[in-house]
Amino acid sequence: MEVNTTMKNHTYIRHHLHSQNHNHHHAHFPSTTVLITITTVTLVTILFTIFMVIFLLRRQKSSSKDGTCKDKNNRVVHEKSSRLIVSTTLTFTSSPDVKGGCLQGGNLNMTPVPKFRGVQVFTYRELEVATDGFNEANVVGNGGFGLMYRGVLSDGTLAAIKLLSREDKHGERAFRTEVDLLSRLHSPYLVELLGYCADQNHRLLIFEYMPNGTLHHYLHSCKNQTQPLDWWTRMRIALDCARALELLHEHAVSPVIHRDFKSNNVLLDHNFRAKVSDFGLAKMGSEKMNGQVSTRVLGTTGYLAPEYASTGKLTTKSDVYSYGVVLLELLTGRVPVDIKRAPGEHVLVSWAIPRLTNREKVVEMVDPALCGQYSKKDLIQIAAIAAMCIQPEADYRPLMTDVVQSLIPLVRNLSSLRSSSSLRFLRQTPSPSPSH
Repeated sequence: MEVNTTMKNHTYIRHHLHSQNHNHHHAHFPSTTVLITITTVTLVTILFTIFMVIFLLRRQKSSSKDGTCKDKNNRVVHEKSSRLIVSTTLTFTSSPDVKGGCLQGGNLNMTPVPKFRGVQVFTYRELEVATDGFNEANVVGNGGFGLMYRGVLSDGTLAAIKLLSREDKHGERAFRTEVDLLSRLHSPYLVELLGYCADQNHRLLIFEYMPNGTLHHYLHSCKNQTQPLDWWTRMRIALDCARALELLHEHAVSPVIHRDFKSNNVLLDHNFRAKVSDFGLAKMGSEKMNGQVSTRVLGTTGYLAPEYASTGKLTTKSDVYSYGVVLLELLTGRVPVDIKRAPGEHVLVSWAIPRLTNREKVVEMVDPALCGQYSKKDLIQIAAIAAMCIQPEADYRPLMTDVVQSLIPLVRNLSSLRSSSSLRFLRQTPSPSPSH
């Protein structure tokens, strides 16, 4: 009995162990499948990665043959995207040298000057030839830092060449400022920089030539020397100048304060379209709206904003004041300061402020050279804009964007009237009789 019982127990134990082993085997089967799947996916991923690396290396090797061409294209794209980028630092302490066609040397604290279309580096000899040895007969202007010459470049381009005075200690900074800004700022409302020369101790700037000279010349020279500007042309010049300052103040990466905006720095092309020039005194403004910059008081008497003249605190609103003075020049034909006039009329702004808001007196302010050929409605609007721009308190002056938006419809309407008048004139003009 015990033997049989023992055998039965052994048989039961073996059967139980066999069942456990069988169940254990079936329990591990799903885990093994998952492990195999993960391993397979990992291997496929590694192989795909290796394949892509090899493919990219081969592609890079094949593209290196035309890498120069692609680099040029990339530079063109970068340059186009940088046309409204202005360097945020203008700290200069030493003279530059020309090495390999680039402006180098000195503590510029800025990236190398990019060369856009037309910006070149010239030798002093090339510019000497272009101006016929800097002949006095080719002098077309006398700026704050040197003489301006008319010259013809070697490719036949007519250019205005500014020769900066070596004795002027501010001329070096003015040279660097203009090269830096105008190499980066490109606009139909700013004079175009064609090139520069930093050959040894010579400093020259080469600009596009503006055949009709300065706005100051057309407004204030002897009447028998120039044809007076009509009302429509004056309003279009006012809009061009406003767009230029709007670009500097509100569309550059960092605000640019011109600091010497005046009618002498407004140049006219063959169609009497205006471009702003002379950025030698320009200053980078604060990133904050109307943020102040403390600096030395430089500029031209009659155009300086009162807060800047008294405290040296410079903002974009300082340019707005100067713009208002130029607008008064366009309106009245008077210079900002004229001691030859009667007492009380020496300073244009002081004389104009009480008259700009009086509809009867504002008519008496208009430049006699216009001979009454203007719209009284437009006149009142321009007087209101000028009055806002020359406010003694900077905070009350408008942004240049607001001035632009005010002038656009006015100039557009004048252009439409001008076009319709021209068409009526053509219709009324009799056709010439055929010759026999």
